Amino acid sequence: MNGQQRASIRAGLEVEIVLKQDQRSGKLTRGVVKDILTNSANHPHGIKVRLEDGQVGRVKNIIG
Repeated sequence: MNGQQRASIRAGLEVEIVLKQDQRSGKLTRGVVKDILTNSANHPHGIKVRLEDGQVGRVKNIIG
């Protein structure tokens, strides 16, 4: 599943995000969602989330 729909993301899900500094390379970071930062129902580049370790980025993949 991709991370463009806010309804499919919730706290506690394991996801892969792209951090701001990794947008050019496309490097993905895996973690568990703590907070959802995007207010709109969907976003073409992915919903912005904060992981439990404090990193912020846009969801590219939802794991499991």
